[in-house]
Amino acid sequence: MSQQVWAAQALESFDAVVQATEGFRSRAGQRLMAEQVAHTFSSATLGKVDEESGEDAPTRSIAVIQAGTGVGKSLAYCAPAIALALSRGTRVLISTATVALQEQLVNKDLPALAALMPQPFKFALAKGRGRYVCKLKLDRLAGTGEAEEEADDDLFAEEEAAARAKRPRHETEARIQFYSTMAQTLSKGAWDGDRDSLDTPPEPEVWSPVAAEGASCTGKHCPAFSQCTYYDKRKELVGAQVIVANHDLLLSSLGARVLPELDNCLLVLDEAHHLPSTALDQFACSMDLSRITWIERLSSRGLRIGALLEVEEIADIPKHSAQLRQTLQDLARIVMDVYGAQLKSQPSAWGPARVRVPRGELPEQLIAPLGLLAASAEGFLDALRAISKALRAEMRDKPDEAKRLSTLYAQIGMLAPRLEELHATAQLLLQDAPEGAVPAAKWFALEVDGDFIVVKAHASPILPGTTLRNHLWSAVRGAVLTSATLTSCGHFDFFLREAGLHGDEATTTLEVPSPFNYAAQGTLIAAETRADPKNAAQFTTEMVDALLHDIARVEYGALVLFTSREQMRQAVDALPTAMRSVVLVQNALPRTQLLKRHRERVENGEPSVIFGMQSFGEGLDLPGRLCESVFITKLPFAPPDDPVGEARAEWLRAVGRDPFSELVVPATAIRLAQWVGRAIRTEEDQAHVYCYDKRLVRTSYGQRLLKGLPPFALEQRAPL
Repeated sequence: MSQQVWAAQALESFDAVVQATEGFRSRAGQRLMAEQVAHTFSSATLGKVDEESGEDAPTRSIAVIQAGTGVGKSLAYCAPAIALALSRGTRVLISTATVALQEQLVNKDLPALAALMPQPFKFALAKGRGRYVCKLKLDRLAGTGEAEEEADDDLFAEEEAAARAKRPRHETEARIQFYSTMAQTLSKGAWDGDRDSLDTPPEPEVWSPVAAEGASCTGKHCPAFSQCTYYDKRKELVGAQVIVANHDLLLSSLGARVLPELDNCLLVLDEAHHLPSTALDQFACSMDLSRITWIERLSSRGLRIGALLEVEEIADIPKHSAQLRQTLQDLARIVMDVYGAQLKSQPSAWGPARVRVPRGELPEQLIAPLGLLAASAEGFLDALRAISKALRAEMRDKPDEAKRLSTLYAQIGMLAPRLEELHATAQLLLQDAPEGAVPAAKWFALEVDGDFIVVKAHASPILPGTTLRNHLWSAVRGAVLTSATLTSCGHFDFFLREAGLHGDEATTTLEVPSPFNYAAQGTLIAAETRADPKNAAQFTTEMVDALLHDIARVEYGALVLFTSREQMRQAVDALPTAMRSVVLVQNALPRTQLLKRHRERVENGEPSVIFGMQSFGEGLDLPGRLCESVFITKLPFAPPDDPVGEARAEWLRAVGRDPFSELVVPATAIRLAQWVGRAIRTEEDQAHVYCYDKRLVRTSYGQRLLKGLPPFALEQRAPL
């Protein structure tokens, strides 16, 4: 079948779904986006190509589509993509950045689409292992609430063990009861083993001990394999034509065959503006230089298990173990000798103290120990791989001993990832950028844990585009990237560079405007202060006065967005008594409860004002009266002490470029557009957006930021 026929059939499916949707409203922008999706996915060559036998090189096809709020982008990509996948005998992989959108797709959009499309299709949600319970771990903890105390069977890190030692008896008993109830609910089939489906998802410190992990999993050799939630969910993925994942899972599983192969599926990246930051997080690494007793435990386990299996490679484990412990101690001492004064001078109230290595050029005295560390870690890892290989062979040969062997495998696997991370961090720290090349960001951090001082080393790439080009786009054939905010200051260039697609001949861009009449539906009020926002203390005092004056007039729902916790704290402290009952503060309640209370108040005709930070600035859908006003207290520039951002700015300056204009302003423009986007969610909404930062209208870069915002009616207000 030709590309044109595929594309035409996909659009016919889209049109049929739109017409069959009750109360549908024809949207030219949505149809335009669907056309681009159909064209992009019909053009890509899928599957293996044997270029040596004379076959043409595969055609890559990638579309970057900004679809304004209200376009209906989920339907615009789902309907044509699924129709094409069914025609081409392939699958659609949809990746999102937030759980909220994943749930919307799986629980609402895809079921509705499946009921309307002529061809049936199955869909499934893909999550990382850590979202599912490990039945072996749960059964082990359900009896005691804690791990066995014998060192050989302690599957927990020493910091967790220390926390358990300090835990009051009543809390330990509560843990026992919690795990026992969880195990009973699972065994009765009343719970599916997914953390997110619990009525109240547990805190990380409670969930972590029972979470499934790849390093300690023996797969089909595990005695609980037939009842494993994770592998049951994996089976659902095999039979699904549409898989919904997230950016973290997509990037962390590259080459691991957890998701469909990227050269043989249709990839949709929704909320694509998050992809660059996810890539930086995914490929960054760190190591603890202070807490090192795990190395001795891993060494003793490796020797004991390796001896049982007669693995010859264990002979050097004691040498590697001793060398690692000594070298980590040496590194911690050298770091404190070189950077201790700077680290100790930083106020602890602001979180871990950090010192970045200028230009990524490590002090000479750190290089030799790091080289020794990398070599010792590599030798140790080789020995562990030999043990793991022997264990898997033993499991195949002795299935009746699966439980004992799985426990041994887990004892190695629980600690091996620490060794792998240590090895990766040492290698990235040692990476020396050639002349003109881009250096990695490198920094050291100091934390205080009770009476214990913890020194950590960190390293990260600084250009997400390079990382994505090397690891993701080299494998992808057909992809659509979409979001409401992919242009910055009116252009795609910044996102294309960040995403690794700038200059890629396979990439096309399309901007689909929102159907909303922003000039009639909304007003942007530039409420200026006398103080310069750079004068934090004076500005915050003046801004809070203006904010309190404005929110006192809120009749229904409103959202106030802050750029720092300290700024939000000062605003909360300044609230008059009468207004305190109206304000809901982020983290005072779990997010779902806070939003539920907000909706209840507004539905009862009462005013309700949410105070929140960055996580409330996007992905929050509060239509109509739920959010009639958005208050932006200050332009959302990235934190000035981010070591990756600092390192990147330093490199840009070194090569004669302006980081503020090239990096800071475009990134802020996307964040600001997201914040402003909370105001108008439907064609009927009427809303006001207040910004108290006069730089928005008083500076040249502020004018650039304005170009990236919806065309609201603009009002300027002099200081009160």
